[in-house]
Amino acid sequence: MMTFMSACSEPNDGNATPAAESAAPTANQEAEETNTTNNSEDASIEEPIFANASVHDPSIIKVEDTFYIFGSHLATAKSKDLMSWEQINSSVYEGNPIIPDVLTEMSEGLEWAETETFWAGDVIKLPDGKFYMYYSMCKGDSPRSVLGYAVSDKVEGPYTNKGIILKSGMWNDIGEDGTLYDATVHPNVVDPNVFYDKDGILWMVYGSYSGGIFIMRMNAETGLPYPDQGYGKKLLGNNHSRIEAPYMMYSKETDYYYLFLSYGGLDSVGGYNIRVARSKNPDGPFQDSEGKDMIDAFGAFGTFFDDASITPYGAKLIGNFQMDNVDGEIANIGTGYVSPGHNSTYVDPESGQMFIIFHTRFPSRGEGHEVRVHQMLMNTEGWPVITPHRYAGETIAVVSKEQIIGDYKYVNHGKDITADIKQATVITLGEDGKISGSVSGTWESTGEHTLNLMIDGSVYYGSLLKEWNEGTQSYVMTFSALSAKGVTIWGSHVSNK
Repeated sequence: MMTFMSACSEPNDGNATPAAESAAPTANQEAEETNTTNNSEDASIEEPIFANASVHDPSIIKVEDTFYIFGSHLATAKSKDLMSWEQINSSVYEGNPIIPDVLTEMSEGLEWAETETFWAGDVIKLPDGKFYMYYSMCKGDSPRSVLGYAVSDKVEGPYTNKGIILKSGMWNDIGEDGTLYDATVHPNVVDPNVFYDKDGILWMVYGSYSGGIFIMRMNAETGLPYPDQGYGKKLLGNNHSRIEAPYMMYSKETDYYYLFLSYGGLDSVGGYNIRVARSKNPDGPFQDSEGKDMIDAFGAFGTFFDDASITPYGAKLIGNFQMDNVDGEIANIGTGYVSPGHNSTYVDPESGQMFIIFHTRFPSRGEGHEVRVHQMLMNTEGWPVITPHRYAGETIAVVSKEQIIGDYKYVNHGKDITADIKQATVITLGEDGKISGSVSGTWESTGEHTLNLMIDGSVYYGSLLKEWNEGTQSYVMTFSALSAKGVTIWGSHVSNK
């Protein structure tokens, strides 16, 4: 029997002992004791303060002045600034603060899914003023799952179960669309994201592996799907393709809906990576940066986990990487992520700042995972790019040519689904507009904080941002750029303290 692995396949998700996972101090945590910066250019600026939390599959909601993230195993955390997180809950147990009577209230779903825990969920506030938690449960080695909802008057709970919305994995039985359930074409009903479109219409996008990613129209008055939709409309996937964790973001700036997805496997050797496609409509059709229709992103018929078929689809924004410190920088291991994925996003309604929130593992740290928040910038081609370093309160600013030139630690994230860690090399952006070092080409400033880089025959459309680098304990210029082929490159200025 082939093993079915998806977002709901990892025993306890490495989330049972979050304190232990965070025990190894980062460079920044060590530096926080002094709260001073070693970068003379920014001597007047205090170092950012981070406090890490462990929430797998974090889905974000802001309530008044506080951000909340909800994830698998009822893990929950909150923050005022997207930097310092306070863990609220970490696991499923009777008496937990999120769903106190969880084993009793949720017994029907847990029994169907043959599990003792929850998988990725999503919380949204609906017009009745209540908070709706869309939860999922999954057996793990098959798509036998439930997707339901619970309601609370307060975002932190307690939530009361209202029932199951969808089921999957009913072998030799009729599925939600009235046909015999077939896991190669029907969804695994997990990973919900409920969102409003620009016209105020409520939708739910969901799905993981199996038959792909689906979307449904929702009734904002009841919190339920409108009737007679079956499983909804398929957006992409089939034949157990390793694509999951859909999350929708609308940009007023571009008038596009951006569908974020995670490809690969979520563990430390799974090659998890975040990709994006876009559409003018919330229910598609979605296209990637090459203009390929995402409905064609699925495994070949008769295959199982056929990564070769799906790799060409979707713009890859981030995967495994390591930026080691180089000669002249402080003695430190630098920064790096392993299997970053299952993201949500937040767009500030006033400033327009875009943030991506995801969990990630780390080189040489096994399955332990933490939440990371990075700012995203829109490039000149209307695609969001993820900045190289975690958010530390920085804001976009005009960047001069003099600030751009110099040596950079350079990462090419490629387009592959791989457990290999992309090691940074060193390149130089010269004053003469030439790129030298581990790659060669040319570069040019194209706006107040944008640039194009021409490398190996490809043009990368990028954005610039000065960020805090935990690995060097300094503020550095960075760039993040995406090519039409859907390949992301990063640059992080070598610290010249």
